[in-house]
Amino acid sequence: MKKILTLVCVSALGGLLTLGGYKLFVEKEQKQIVDNSNISQLPVYVPTSTTNTLLNNAEHPDLITAANKTIDAVVHVKNTQINRGPQTWGDIFSGQTKERKQLAGAGSGVIISPDGHIITNNHVIKGAAEISVTLNDNKTYMADLVGTDSKNDIALLKIDADEQLPFVAFGDSDATQIGEWVLAVGNPFNLTSTVTAGIISAKSRDLSGGQSFIQTDAAVNPGNSGGALVNTNGELVGINTAITSQTGSYVGYSFAVPSNIARKIVEDIMEFGDVQDGILGVTGVPLNSETAKQLEVDVTEGYYVLEIEKKSGAALAGLEKGDIIKKIDNVEINKFSDLSGYLKTKSPNDVVNAEILRGNNLKNIAITLINREDLYVEFMDMQFRDIPEKAKKEYPQLDYGAIITENNNPYFSNKVGLREGYIITAINNVVIKSIEDIDKLKKKHGDDFFKSLNKLEFLDGRLQKKEIIFR
Repeated sequence: MKKILTLVCVSALGGLLTLGGYKLFVEKEQKQIVDNSNISQLPVYVPTSTTNTLLNNAEHPDLITAANKTIDAVVHVKNTQINRGPQTWGDIFSGQTKERKQLAGAGSGVIISPDGHIITNNHVIKGAAEISVTLNDNKTYMADLVGTDSKNDIALLKIDADEQLPFVAFGDSDATQIGEWVLAVGNPFNLTSTVTAGIISAKSRDLSGGQSFIQTDAAVNPGNSGGALVNTNGELVGINTAITSQTGSYVGYSFAVPSNIARKIVEDIMEFGDVQDGILGVTGVPLNSETAKQLEVDVTEGYYVLEIEKKSGAALAGLEKGDIIKKIDNVEINKFSDLSGYLKTKSPNDVVNAEILRGNNLKNIAITLINREDLYVEFMDMQFRDIPEKAKKEYPQLDYGAIITENNNPYFSNKVGLREGYIITAINNVVIKSIEDIDKLKKKHGDDFFKSLNKLEFLDGRLQKKEIIFR
């Protein structure tokens, strides 16, 4: 045993001596050299989240509860019209005409009160001789038309049921957020009680001037019009109204009238019979890079005031030309639809707080809204306003008259050729100096004045004098 241990120790000692000698006398120092020529090719560090974003079952939005709260309160609306014309070959040869009822269209509606008030789109029931409403339990009722607002495409119906009806409560559309889950409930292609899901993809979307829609990617097709857009709490945040499509069917985006606007319209119809618009009384342009450069201002967001109506609340509050409206009641104004959409939820005599930029200073101004009728007059299905002072200064010949701002009279529009922007200067040889003269004619004759109309004088888009005699 001693011999073995001695042999092991001698071997270990020999190995250590050999290694030490090599390190001391043989191995040379090796220098480390770094090549900087390819340093630009090194990987670039990019911040990356390592959080697991997959939702578990507890984090998924509860769409089931929202659907259950809504589906029984969304109804199927059918528009029946009267078709007048020959029905058979015998009628054609004899020249006889007969009347028959014909289904002209169908859409959706939302019950908003237990006593049977239903909100839908105006285009769903337009021209209807009869309106029928079918509930989710297949009960059908005839509906009365309470009132409409064609500008915002809203109509209010009423049915009489023997029992309290399920309804959807209005939510706050101003509180909705981009990316928030929503459900669209309606009757596309006559497929009753259909629910689709999506998110809010944009707000204050303007499709044709002055509108303010909620944009969503929840599937909406023909028949969904007038149906409900609800949040995950089952609250009504919009009335599905339109799609943009080259095929006529859903291709990715749909649009809804915000519930705050729809609720205000319904309340006005119930109380006044029509919509009472509260307006600031200013005209201007939304700012962007191009308009900011033209107007020589340093900001690219807000509403630039170009003109202020003399009788308006904005004028009385001290608003000035060149002011930039940045906020109304803490609602940021980045485009015109932000401003118009919020004001549609307000009524005449409401007071709003405007944050304006005047020069380099921010100011807060309280403005009392006025009634649209204080600045506009509706007469013979046309809307008129006074000629702006700026236009009078630029064109001296515009010292009197009333501008057509809207023309909903098919005869004047299609047959006579009156266009928006034309200026009425005389009616039946009565000189029209301002809208007050038109208002006098309206109060004296009403809209039946059209039957007594025999002469109309106006200036066209080129300010050329025109005269039309009606026989």
